[in-house]
Amino acid sequence: MIDAAKRASAGRITAVIPYYAYARSDKKDQPRVPITARLVANLIETAGADRVLTLELHAGQIQGFFNVPLDELSAIPNLANHFNARNVKSNIVVVATDAGDAKRARNMANRLDAPIAIVEKVRIGNQERVEAATLIGDVRDRTAIIVDDEIGTGGTVIATADTLRNHGARDIYCYAAHPVLAGKATEILEKSTIKELVVTDSLPVPPAKMGTKTSVVSVAPILGEAIQRIHSGTSVGAMFNGGGT
Repeated sequence: MIDAAKRASAGRITAVIPYYAYARSDKKDQPRVPITARLVANLIETAGADRVLTLELHAGQIQGFFNVPLDELSAIPNLANHFNARNVKSNIVVVATDAGDAKRARNMANRLDAPIAIVEKVRIGNQERVEAATLIGDVRDRTAIIVDDEIGTGGTVIATADTLRNHGARDIYCYAAHPVLAGKATEILEKSTIKELVVTDSLPVPPAKMGTKTSVVSVAPILGEAIQRIHSGTSVGAMFNGGGT
């Protein structure tokens, strides 16, 4: 599509990619593996994109893979508003599934005026079983909110939820931006101790994967506003910091 627009003499091409696939492949974490997040960035640039608009990257450093402007939107405000509608104001704790997600959890916690906790994650195999080993923080008798960028097989959030339950957490919610829901993820999550899974529509959730615990929050409004701001030349960052143009 980028190539077709370029060959049709488009003045400017912005690639709007709500879910940046392969984002977890952002480093060599074992011998003889590719850094596919960088490869995808190269492909998008080579095709002719002048700018990229995306949502909730796995790691913010992926922005550095691009030599063209990249705007990363956050789904946290939408997810936080969804939880605030429940009027649960006390004994809340926001939980990061690993140390790398601590900043995302902190952003959520700031909006909910809650403390954070971090679970140390141990992955056995590349996409295999996940064991959550250590909990940093206090979750006993609290409503726990797990925050993650995406739900793949569900192994990470299940292991995190089990750790929270073992440490005395009361109700456990999971909020994630991208509902990949690979394989039997929906079935596994339905049987878990998680009370509700809340995701965005950055990826379509087919009816077969819409479990009874699953809710979807739309990010169409923030994507639409960002596209309008890019088109008109005003600030995209002002959407989140309340600044001007």
